[in-house]
Amino acid sequence: MTQIHSSGMTWGLRNDITPSFGARLIQQGNKLYFLADRASISGEFTSGQCRTLDKTFPRFIKQLELALKKGLLDKSENRQFSTTLNGWICEANTLGTFGYVFVTVYPSSIPASGIGEIP
Repeated sequence: MTQIHSSGMTWGLRNDITPSFGARLIQQGNKLYFLADRASISGEFTSGQCRTLDKTFPRFIKQLELALKKGLLDKSENRQFSTTLNGWICEANTLGTFGYVFVTVYPSSIPASGIGEIP
């Protein structure tokens, strides 16, 4: 079992779900950029979950970029966007900031926030 403890800053939207992966992505237009030093893990993932997350996260980025293009995520509005992929949930929100998208990704077997999923 893989255990990762984040020290210092917690990134992403939520820290009440474990295990979860959180990050602050840089937004330029409809493109998103991941910076590893703006990410954190809360709780424990199994090695299998880590492998799946490594493969799934880039696909979530593509879905979030499409959501930006369609206006489902807006840099000037605090609006939640949620999507699922490969048994994982990704919650995202710009929080009304200009230039950032905050995300939290966690296994779908963990109860979701109650926010409706947008395909």
